[in-house]
Amino acid sequence: MTAPHPGATPPWEPAGTVYGVLLNFEQAYAQWLPRMHEAPYQAPPQAPVLYVKTANTWNPDGGAVALPAGASGLEAGATLGLVQDAQGQWAAALLNDFSLPHDSYFRPPVQYRCRDGFLGTPAALRPLASLAELATLSLSVHVNGELRQTVHLGQLRRDAATLWADVNDFMTLRPGDVLMLGCDVAADGQRPRLQVGDTVELRAPGFAPLRHHITAEEARA
Repeated sequence: MTAPHPGATPPWEPAGTVYGVLLNFEQAYAQWLPRMHEAPYQAPPQAPVLYVKTANTWNPDGGAVALPAGASGLEAGATLGLVQDAQGQWAAALLNDFSLPHDSYFRPPVQYRCRDGFLGTPAALRPLASLAELATLSLSVHVNGELRQTVHLGQLRRDAATLWADVNDFMTLRPGDVLMLGCDVAADGQRPRLQVGDTVELRAPGFAPLRHHITAEEARA
């Protein structure tokens, strides 16, 4: 990653807690629906299902994401994060919610979602007022220049306003907190799979591209 020039504006990073949400796209929800009726829950969730992306995951545009030895690959997760400041102004961040493949949400999959560098963050936020209606936006995932996925925000189960309100029904989101809208899957139920040497770039109308490089994780002492 290139060091910023002296006096350059530092890249944006979250000022509060970053929350992700599961099962907020129609296709992803349909994929998991049969398992929702199994033990221990035995019914679909009624409230948004959240998880946290811890501060060690934050990784600015242009950074490297380390793939652990033995992992089958790294999943890209194109999403938008909603942010409200202390003055009540709304903004959005184009984010890449990286994770290692896993097949259960029963126990918090921290080791799959919260490894160092597993949340790609942009150089800057975009005010919501400067963007088109979110339901009309599409996010695209490009791997080594090839289009691998298109995510349509019109396929959200809870749109941005509904999701924000439903989360605030049971917990208070504070100024600076980030609420991600969720990640979709392709028709085969998978997210784009990345390998060492790949470059992944997210694009969306109104946002600067968000790019990260996949490297091999160094052995720990």
